Amino acid sequence: MQYDVIIIGGSYSGLSAGLQLARARRKVLVIDAGRRRNRFAETSHGFLTQDGASPTDIAAEGRAQLMEYETVDWLPARVDRVQRGDQAFTVVDDKGKTYKSRVLILATGVVDVLPEVPGLAERWGRQVFHCPYCHGYELQQGRIGVLASSVLSMHHALMLPDWGPTTLLLNGSFEPDADQLAQLQARDVRVERGLVERLTGDTIEVVMKDGRMLAFDGVFVVTQLQASPLAQQLGCELEEGPQGSFIRTDAMKATTVPGVFACGDTARAAGNVALAVGDGALAGVAAHRAMMLGF
Repeated sequence: MQYDVIIIGGSYSGLSAGLQLARARRKVLVIDAGRRRNRFAETSHGFLTQDGASPTDIAAEGRAQLMEYETVDWLPARVDRVQRGDQAFTVVDDKGKTYKSRVLILATGVVDVLPEVPGLAERWGRQVFHCPYCHGYELQQGRIGVLASSVLSMHHALMLPDWGPTTLLLNGSFEPDADQLAQLQARDVRVERGLVERLTGDTIEVVMKDGRMLAFDGVFVVTQLQASPLAQQLGCELEEGPQGSFIRTDAMKATTVPGVFACGDTARAAGNVALAVGDGALAGVAAHRAMMLGF
């Protein structure tokens, strides 16, 4: 079937983009694999009028409102391939079915690849987090650990003292140079060079390889990757940010490939629900404008 726009990803940014296009009476297909990034979190914060709400409920209500529009179709599937042709984009799902559209919006998100530390994964979204703005306030100025996975963890370590006394657990991932050590000292960040063995306890106790136990109220990690290879398949340029790579877009969320827009975590250096919704709204409006005025 031929659509005006195919949106790949049906979380907050994809839903928001779809809503703008539906209200412009455009024929829209949303393809969603059902792997929303914050599905492990019980509450969402920082989104005006929805602070403290369930992220699952926010997404479900958004989808319900979008599907009230008769020009919108929803497909629960994973997209395996995309191809740009002279007149249309061809999208192939995981069952081999093909769909075509004039415009594509990538709202594919990112995935969090956690360090292989016992006790970490089961605390993800409850005691182990990636976003200080989403979860830092609830720690009530408690003790914060940053479990490093690479030099990118410096960004977290320098941010988090605003939410509580912070310790950077290097865990053998990198060694800060003199300038980095000076930055950490200026922010009163403690540096722990020992290796981490596991996380345990009802509150978080980090057990070190040498037998010491360090207690924290919350632990932050940053190990995000692009959730989908579709941007690379299309030839979209990426940028490197403080938390990993993201799709390069202009001020109107257009990628470097004509007719392809990107929004949400996949196209931001860092993000949350509120930013994803705003991004999606802009991408939806920009996609509609492109169809009217040309790419």
